[in-house]
Amino acid sequence: MDFQKYLERVKFIFSGDFSQRNRIFATLSLCWIIFVGYLTWWNGLNSPMLDKSFKWDEWFWFGIVPALSPYLFYFIWKKKE
Repeated sequence: MDFQKYLERVKFIFSGDFSQRNRIFATLSLCWIIFVGYLTWWNGLNSPMLDKSFKWDEWFWFGIVPALSPYLFYFIWKKKE
């Protein structure tokens, strides 16, 4: 595998050289993850059950997976340059 290519991509992500469109998409994804995390936490507190802990599996499946899946589809179907 060509790890140098992936290392350059990671450096690009943390360099802050995103276009305006990429910033909007990244912001929406992060907002979704935080919003679903808040709802998961709130539903755990208001649950009639004795277990008031944070439901990590719900947060993962309803927050992380929907927020990251468009990026995975983009990288899968992206045309090679």
